[in-house]
Amino acid sequence: MKIIIAGAGDVGFHLAKLLSYESQDTYIIDFDGVKLEYLNNHLDVITKKGDATSIKLLKEIGIESADLLIAVTDSQNTNFTISVIGKSLGAKKTIARIDNPEFLDNCEVDFKKFGLDFMISPQELAANEIKMLLNQSSFNDTVAFESGLFNVMGTPLTYKSQIIDLTVKEAKERFSNIDYVTIAIKRQGISQTIIPRGDTTYQIGDQVYFCVPNYSLKELYPIIGKPRINIKNVMILGGSSIGEKTARNLCKSNFNVKLIEKNKEKAEILAEDLNNTLVINGDGRNLELLEEENIRETDAFIAVTGNSETNIMSCLVAKSKGVKKTIALVENMDYIGISQTIGIQSLINKKLIAASNIFKHIREGEIIALANLHNIDAEVLEFEVQAGAKVTKHPIRDLKFPREAIFGGIIRDEKAIMASGNLQIKIGDKVIVFCLPEAIKSLEKLFN
Repeated sequence: MKIIIAGAGDVGFHLAKLLSYESQDTYIIDFDGVKLEYLNNHLDVITKKGDATSIKLLKEIGIESADLLIAVTDSQNTNFTISVIGKSLGAKKTIARIDNPEFLDNCEVDFKKFGLDFMISPQELAANEIKMLLNQSSFNDTVAFESGLFNVMGTPLTYKSQIIDLTVKEAKERFSNIDYVTIAIKRQGISQTIIPRGDTTYQIGDQVYFCVPNYSLKELYPIIGKPRINIKNVMILGGSSIGEKTARNLCKSNFNVKLIEKNKEKAEILAEDLNNTLVINGDGRNLELLEEENIRETDAFIAVTGNSETNIMSCLVAKSKGVKKTIALVENMDYIGISQTIGIQSLINKKLIAASNIFKHIREGEIIALANLHNIDAEVLEFEVQAGAKVTKHPIRDLKFPREAIFGGIIRDEKAIMASGNLQIKIGDKVIVFCLPEAIKSLEKLFN
């Protein structure tokens, strides 16, 4: 598969990093020679310095044979232009990163006619993730499949957890009445993600990821030793596009929302547009202001200003005042893996979310959904099983399933089914699988 990426920023770099595990023919175009040199030194990709809107340059790298053109520069207009030109020159599929989420919901304009097959808005995706994290507030990472029929939930284990010092097998025997699968463990001091087996022991401080059907969600809380937090009052710091979209999303779900914006003019505009949100003009870093706005009675604090350090520090202040749930938007992806060590429940990066969303278009084997968990370098995939797929030939126990992967669950006829060894996968099933990067190719062969 030949893939051309326009833009070597965070989204482009993360896509290139994901593709480095594949045998893809990947080209990256950017003006910044320093970024391209870094890519050349760290990843197996082909770089080209220049303007991705240049017809001459696109022809030089063989745009006519490109299976996928991904435009993820910092400029929405540039991404549109690149996609239109690339499609006209023969690219089979185009994806453009946009900043205006309005385009995603606009049915009056058929963007495909202009050459844009798919559009993604990092702001829109980040706002949706924030809402999901609030709905499952005792967890610091959550992904829903098929409208929540199956859920992947991540949380650190404390001394209150009932599975501490038990093996995976022992825990399943003790809680045999609860359907769940432990799909991954991230352990302090160990860089590689642990794919748990029956003899793997849970330890204090482990970041554990469970795959849980919707009917078992409530029963999972006693296992992890945390109460289910009821989030009602939410405070948002920052009137960015993510802050605005988050406020809209939460008000539709009957949350009580306050939004603090430092810029007076922007605050006035937001106050007019957000009818069900209390917009406050002020500096959210000011502890006196937070106290005046009853920070101690706030259930969740979401910091989405344009400054990562401000977001982190504000969340720490909110945490010290008794706020149950804190979420900080960060630009530096290196921060993502240290959320627990600095005392913040959830750190999100809109570019990482966008790259993961784009990546599902690259996969083979009828992948219909893909998600990256924030604290680990691995993926959760959802396959739709097609006629002739190898996974339909034998029961799960007899499949040559890679050790670097684990079944999460199966959705059949819109019902969640746990993946047991004697289960036979059928055509039309939707199968959720967790895997490390090195197992992806083997999985795609099984599902092809």
